Amino acid sequence: MTWYDQIWEDTRHKVFISYYHHDDEYYKHLFEGASSHIFISKSVQPGDIAAENSDEYIKRLIQEDYISDASVVVVLVGLNTKSRKHVDWEISAGLNKKVGGYSGLLGILLPTFRLQPNGEYLYADIPPRLADNIKSGYADIYGWDHACSHMKEIVAGAFNKRISAATKIDNSRIQAAYDGYC
Repeated sequence: MTWYDQIWEDTRHKVFISYYHHDDEYYKHLFEGASSHIFISKSVQPGDIAAENSDEYIKRLIQEDYISDASVVVVLVGLNTKSRKHVDWEISAGLNKKVGGYSGLLGILLPTFRLQPNGEYLYADIPPRLADNIKSGYADIYGWDHACSHMKEIVAGAFNKRISAATKIDNSRIQAAYDGYC
């Protein structure tokens, strides 16, 4: 690795991508592939965590092995993402100072996400903990096309909010105990 490569590597943020594995795997791979030169993915890969593990064990693995090292959590929001307990746990872990400091947080509306006729989204259609932090001013949400063409800027913005907007973090919601909690 040359000195230039090392400087570039040092400026790339470590990003955890939270998404609904069943529905949105295609977009996660597309997103990672298109952005691999911008950030280092710290995401859980299919098969990394056995589904038969207890909820508490899975939460601990997510926090300690993946999110504790991530500076930004990106939530890919599809049709059913709002009701996935693992997505809620991942967002919560990123907002927990005990887990390696706060992570920046941002949401990206996937092309499969249904917008309202006026082109807007409803808070009720996105993960509740993400909605809490958009309302508080800690997180932002973007459409897929905008996010893909401005990835470096929006990840840097979420990274900077870790400090500049840390007092706006809302992690007060009780963690989801089951899928379909919305």
